[in-house]
Amino acid sequence: MTHPDTRGLWLRLFLPFAAGYFLSYLYRTANAVIGPVLARELDLGDNALGLLTSTYFLAFGAAQLPLGMLLDRFGPRRVEAGLLLLAASGAATFALSDSLSGLASGRALIGLGVSACLMASFKAFSQWFPPERQASLTGWIMASGGLGALAAAKPLELALGFASWREIAMALAAATLLVAGLLWFLVPDKANENKGVGLAEQLAGVKSIFSNRHFWRYAPMGFWFTGGFMAIQGLWASRWMSVQEGMDAAAIAARLTWISAAMLAGFLFMGFFATKLVHRGITLEKIYLGAMIMAISLLALISSLPSFAGNLLWPILGICFSLSNVSYSLVSQAFPPSLSGRANTALNLLVFAGAFGLQWGIGGLVAGLEASGWATDNAFRAAFFLLLGGQLLALGWMFRPNRQG
Repeated sequence: MTHPDTRGLWLRLFLPFAAGYFLSYLYRTANAVIGPVLARELDLGDNALGLLTSTYFLAFGAAQLPLGMLLDRFGPRRVEAGLLLLAASGAATFALSDSLSGLASGRALIGLGVSACLMASFKAFSQWFPPERQASLTGWIMASGGLGALAAAKPLELALGFASWREIAMALAAATLLVAGLLWFLVPDKANENKGVGLAEQLAGVKSIFSNRHFWRYAPMGFWFTGGFMAIQGLWASRWMSVQEGMDAAAIAARLTWISAAMLAGFLFMGFFATKLVHRGITLEKIYLGAMIMAISLLALISSLPSFAGNLLWPILGICFSLSNVSYSLVSQAFPPSLSGRANTALNLLVFAGAFGLQWGIGGLVAGLEASGWATDNAFRAAFFLLLGGQLLALGWMFRPNRQG
């Protein structure tokens, strides 16, 4: 394995992938701010808004298994650069659409197009860096996503003051094309250890991942917590704050900014200190379990006492989410490098299945309960308690006996 040790190679390898993941996370969470604008212009209810926003997750998740095989076969540079062209076309479609179906189609294209942004970076890092560097590298690339989430909060709300959401979407389409070009022309290639491997052998590798008990230790929490946090951050946090706490758009955008800043701090912490912590005996598994226990406790407090210390609890929840992403390193360590792309995308499939199902499901449940006579605030609390129950079951699954395999 070649270890990149020059600044020039580091910049060529890291910065294009970081720019791609910045855009991916910005796209993912932008509807938390522009969702109310879309709802007003197109007369969308919670159910329709949840479906529209979650089509990103549906397309993203559906791409994960074939994406893993593509990454292992063709390499991260080619795969991500090509897919970002689809994301750019999706952003343009979104900008030009006047109907729910058109917006959903554009959103789905965006989700498909950015589906490789994180996994391609993981694959590239596994090719160029030794295993002991992976946790810190994960922190750094996730920090770029944290910056994207930060940009999708207060800065996006301010941008809507002098540009329409359509103009912003077209600007993002242009930026996405630029990043695709950077990836294609700047990122170095690595000799492909899977060259010549047939489809049957690649599918056998996927089967070995889904039959691995170590993988299934982390998959349920990926669905319920990582996917659940994405569902909330990307749409329902803003509705919750409006309904439960009576916050206006500016206050919500400020709170979302603090959540994103806290996430970024967590990612940077992992980038700076993850490798050092492991060397001192604080394993990634201990970090992960501690973050999950804290996160579930926080969601229980938020759901039970919506108005209690929201400016503190929500950002800490964001930090827990950032720490939870070490699960990708924990999963991939159980597989050889030739399966790293497929192992991470298999976990990501479960994460984004959760994000799609829970984001749409929360909207559907709230709408159904409202139709049955429930007050909106109580309907949202019921949805959050359901999410909390799933997370508790997933945490219990992690502690089941005889889990090694």
